[in-house]
Amino acid sequence: MTGGSVSGRARRLVATAAVAALALAAAIVPATAARADQVRDLEYWLKDYGFEQAWNTTRGAGVKVAVIDTGVDGSVPDLAGAIAGGTDVSGVGAANGQKPLGEAESANHGTWVASLLAGRGTGPGDGVLGAAPEASILPVSVALGKAMGPVGSDTQIADAVRWAVDNGASVINMSLTRNTLDWPTSWDDAFQYAFDHDVVIVAAAGNRGSGTTEVGAPATVPGVLTVAGVDRAGKASFDASAQGITIGVSAPSEQLVGANPGGGYVQWAGTSGAAPLVSGAVALVRAAHPELKAPDVIERVIRTAKPAGGAVPSPIYGFGLLDAAAAVSANVPHVTANPMGDLADWVRVHRRAQSPSATAPPAADGNAQAAPAPAKLTPEPALPWTQMFWPQWSVLTAFWLPFALIAGFLVLVALGGVGVSSHFRRMRSKE
Repeated sequence: MTGGSVSGRARRLVATAAVAALALAAAIVPATAARADQVRDLEYWLKDYGFEQAWNTTRGAGVKVAVIDTGVDGSVPDLAGAIAGGTDVSGVGAANGQKPLGEAESANHGTWVASLLAGRGTGPGDGVLGAAPEASILPVSVALGKAMGPVGSDTQIADAVRWAVDNGASVINMSLTRNTLDWPTSWDDAFQYAFDHDVVIVAAAGNRGSGTTEVGAPATVPGVLTVAGVDRAGKASFDASAQGITIGVSAPSEQLVGANPGGGYVQWAGTSGAAPLVSGAVALVRAAHPELKAPDVIERVIRTAKPAGGAVPSPIYGFGLLDAAAAVSANVPHVTANPMGDLADWVRVHRRAQSPSATAPPAADGNAQAAPAPAKLTPEPALPWTQMFWPQWSVLTAFWLPFALIAGFLVLVALGGVGVSSHFRRMRSKE
């Protein structure tokens, strides 16, 4: 697979920081140089996943997609005219969000993601053409790992989501993972703010090749459309994907291409690339059906997905493989609730069951303290005292059996005492 001006093997695209900090959702891939006129031929997903057909209806014009990532270099030819504002929430980036942050390939990550989502190409048949090539990008730069400045990563994400909503994004792409099932309470408010304002949030599932064996937040947040990755044959990618019950849909995560900051192209892998393809499909649906609310938009994406075998949904493929053309054009019944879950309901049920330490404010570096996994937050109800007198096996073993043993022991002790007392009385009578 070929890509931009980078040669040799691309390094692991994970920005490590403290425990529960955020990481990029990319994987190790070989990266070699390619020309602009070769790139379009490598974009197999444009035809195989229905984008070219969907473009007969819309190319995403009028839809703003926020890319919360390491910054997007808007000067690359493939993104000319695609940037519609931007910001930095890290304290170390450019005010417009267009300065790549981080080391080596991690700094290029945001530009790769943006080009896959809304690249314009560089001419007829040349350069990276995105999934929604007329949608607009709002870059929101974050700094992770060694690049992180005065603002902690969890705080950056909460601030980024709110900024995106306030600046007109109707889709938010998050090609990153916290590598934990849980998330800080600041995300409750920020993500709910997005849902209340009819915004679709798309998140990458993460990759085994980068150490993520199961999906982590934000891909575990109820209401988020989580994206898993598949290879060119449509099979689950071992290194460039993770699994989990929150997965909604799958998209290509191998043999991807992206535009590099400063020029050139790179070939890469990871659900970091699968997510913007789905975000692009969401942008196409929003452009074709501006009357639809976010739950209906998500419903169109998951219900028109092509089943990949086995149960639907599954923790590997979700509802199946993305079909952008069907998502745009098929008849899909209206829904009244987000098919990926309700964050507000989750908060009501689970947050009040957490211990004080689980809802503590962020630590000094801004990263929230790890809380129990969401699945373990609800304690079992106490046994009503009236049930102690009902012949249930759990009650018999938990209460009556120990009681009987103790009572029996006390009876034996009492009988023994009576016997000893009688023995001494007989001895004294013989004297």
